[in-house]
Amino acid sequence: MTNKRIPLAGVIGHPIAHSKSPQLHGYWLKAYGLAGHYVPMDVAPEDLETVLRTLPKAGFAGTNVTVPHKEAALRLADHVSDRAALIGAANTLVFQDDGSIHADNTDGYGFMQNLRSGAPDWIPADGPAVVFGAGGAARAVLQALAQAGVPEIVLTNRTRARAEQLKDEFGPRITVVDWVKAGNVIENAELVVNSSSLGMQGQPELRVPLDGLQPGAVVTDLVYTPLKTNLLQQAEEAGCTTVDGLGMLLHQAVPGFERWFGVKPEVTPDLRAAVLG
Repeated sequence: MTNKRIPLAGVIGHPIAHSKSPQLHGYWLKAYGLAGHYVPMDVAPEDLETVLRTLPKAGFAGTNVTVPHKEAALRLADHVSDRAALIGAANTLVFQDDGSIHADNTDGYGFMQNLRSGAPDWIPADGPAVVFGAGGAARAVLQALAQAGVPEIVLTNRTRARAEQLKDEFGPRITVVDWVKAGNVIENAELVVNSSSLGMQGQPELRVPLDGLQPGAVVTDLVYTPLKTNLLQQAEEAGCTTVDGLGMLLHQAVPGFERWFGVKPEVTPDLRAAVLG
């Protein structure tokens, strides 16, 4: 008989019932025959610190954190990865043996892995990228694109001040364009990214004129409900390569799973089907 603890992990949000992460990690645990559990935890903001300090004592190896806790988790962490510091938010926490918290952000990694698998011919250095939105997801996208060597990133947001703030943080590679001119800047884009929630089920549509899309450009939407957004539908009709947002969710989960459960999992068509199911 062994006394080894079964590793536990989970996702903390408020609310959390909608999260697909338990299906995703549960699928991998089963597929690799691993002892372990991954649970959703609805935690109010005022309880976050107490919960994070208690979980290691309960046998947790770490957790994901999602809205509204990503910035707070970063502040509470004892150790922070460079990319989490740059993005200003954490989505993956690893608890060390002494109970200290290591914070990372794997959103940019997930974004880039999804892009490379969905559009293998895209070459970052070939030309500009246009990014819609200037929220938390945009920060991860900007970090990933800059690191990949995209020469120019055109950023546009309904509130210009938020985009300007990101330009101040991420530097001269970013050009900010007014939202009303968003349709004009996509004509030269090699890559178009919607990092906003526009076009998501229950949200307003993304009302940017898309007739400037060039055949052969790559268009990706971080929204995955619906899986094929209007942006992706129109991009497909324009002869663009399209990459849906579900893959980013799947790929960003890989580093956390590997750290908590000791196996690097694969993103497969069966996994996609299970998460969609």
